[in-house]
Amino acid sequence: MKSISVLLRPMLKGGMGLLFLVLMLAACDAKKKQQIEDTDEVVEVNDTTVYGVCGEGTSMHSLEIITDAGDTLVYTLLSQDAETEVETPSDVQGGLMAGDKMAVTGHKTADELVADRVINVTSLLGHWTSIDKNFTIEEGGTVHSAVKAETNPWTSWKILNGSLLLNRDTFCIECLSADSLYLENANGIFTFKRQK
Repeated sequence: MKSISVLLRPMLKGGMGLLFLVLMLAACDAKKKQQIEDTDEVVEVNDTTVYGVCGEGTSMHSLEIITDAGDTLVYTLLSQDAETEVETPSDVQGGLMAGDKMAVTGHKTADELVADRVINVTSLLGHWTSIDKNFTIEEGGTVHSAVKAETNPWTSWKILNGSLLLNRDTFCIECLSADSLYLENANGIFTFKRQK
């Protein structure tokens, strides 16, 4: 097989051949860059969260959830107390109120489903403020920012594997109550108060 320079020698004698060679090399380089950029796409993560509505059968140590698919599941809620040796108690954020939308991650033991993390989505919805943020989390995955000068406002949200995603920022909900929301990620803990 002859090298490219031997094949292109007749064209290279004129200035036109040199221009053709430069354009060919640039096109190959642009195609390589495009292929590299295509590999930077976000990989879809399998969501293990169960979504549904808190049922009437919910009590202090069990959560009844009617899933979005219509199934009724009962999760055991493990509590930390002096008498039991629970390694990891269930993390319930936002309370348990019949009729509220819930997001639950858990695991199955030999006998039962055990809730690892429970997020009351209904409690999460609303208007939240801090020193530099002022936003409303709305049903359907929308976030509206009330700060017009904000450089990177959150515009969308979802729960994924027990974490809160605001745009591409992933947070662990450390505290969700009637008037407070504490979110944690690698940059620290962010505190918000509910605006009425």
